[in-house]
Amino acid sequence: MKKKIEELRKRAHETLEKAKELLKNDNLTEEQAAQVDAWMLEIEELDKQIKRLEVVLEKDAALQAEEEKLKTLVEVNVDEGDQQFETPGEFFKAVRNAALYPAGEDVRLKALKATGLSEGVPAEGGYLVPQQTAAGIMERMLKTGEILNRISLDTVTGNTMIYNGIDETTHIGSLYGGIVGYWMGEGGAKTPSKPKFFEIELKLKKIAALCYATDELLDDVSALTSWLTRTVPEVLRWQVENAIIEGDGKGKPWGILNAPALVKPLRVDANKIQAADIATMWSRRWVGASDYVWLINPSAFVQIAQLAVTYPVYVPPGGFSQAPYGTIFGRPVIETEYCQALGTSGDIMLASLSQYQAIGKGGVEATSSIHVAFTTDETAFRFVYRFDGAPSWHSALTPLHGDSVSPFVALTTASV
Repeated sequence: MKKKIEELRKRAHETLEKAKELLKNDNLTEEQAAQVDAWMLEIEELDKQIKRLEVVLEKDAALQAEEEKLKTLVEVNVDEGDQQFETPGEFFKAVRNAALYPAGEDVRLKALKATGLSEGVPAEGGYLVPQQTAAGIMERMLKTGEILNRISLDTVTGNTMIYNGIDETTHIGSLYGGIVGYWMGEGGAKTPSKPKFFEIELKLKKIAALCYATDELLDDVSALTSWLTRTVPEVLRWQVENAIIEGDGKGKPWGILNAPALVKPLRVDANKIQAADIATMWSRRWVGASDYVWLINPSAFVQIAQLAVTYPVYVPPGGFSQAPYGTIFGRPVIETEYCQALGTSGDIMLASLSQYQAIGKGGVEATSSIHVAFTTDETAFRFVYRFDGAPSWHSALTPLHGDSVSPFVALTTASV
């Protein structure tokens, strides 16, 4: 409003200056005299408008001052029933609790009811949907990729891949499954020997997910389609990683915990993980790999963090404040729910995941169709992932001296 007053004053001033300039002429024509009169009337009208606006401005200033004064004198009480639900999840939880425990109904739901026929009464249509819902969908992200990113994975054009491996179970008496070297004297006869091989056949297996959504829901919830196409593939990858650890090979990959090559040293205490257990596991690893990681169940972390001999066994990177991985014997410690619970076989594993061979057909295939459930106005979302895998070792290796070793070591209990 102040800006408007300034504009009117400027306009009145400019008009007055024009009139003064014309009045400098002593011999005004009738037309010029009429122009001067018109300008004077215009200036008078502009002055009236300025005065009216100044009155309004003064009233607004007085009202604002009064409101500021009242704020210091009046205490505002918030009506809980008039408050909005902070999230859609909070609203739906309140509706569920109201149905199960009517006496404890959230007061914010009562504001959604009407006295006549309405959607506000459960028996006549249910509670009203909250006035505003966030565009996104709250979720708990799955931690995937730590396993898949470390295994040996080949992309195939068909559906099968055969790998040849050395059938070697011992270094006592021969190497590479049967090759023998001899110390000989002059003229001694040589005894022939040969290596032994085996095959690993991987054939793609399929894991899939199917979701339906009504056309109305897809229209009203703009984030749903993008959420499905981003989140459901994570579910399939989670299932694949879990199978890499504990799959039984029946319609799914062959998991490390079920592999004949798995070495299973017995823990000192059935319910604990001790420094001696860690040292034993490390001693049972195959030394031909350098990409070992420790896989532990999160419930085991509290014991891992307290392991010590004369110095800590588990070393946080730079102390407890750093991330992402601590180390044991210089190798990363990765927490994953794929490992078994604390105190059971497989709660902690030492693995060279490059010794796990897998094949895939690219990534997760995502498609949608409106024709599958055309009569019910639903869209079908289908997700398919083709994958297979198995440890590239078919047995542990007995060295020339010492206990058997393997790229896969899992601490076990006395019952196994």
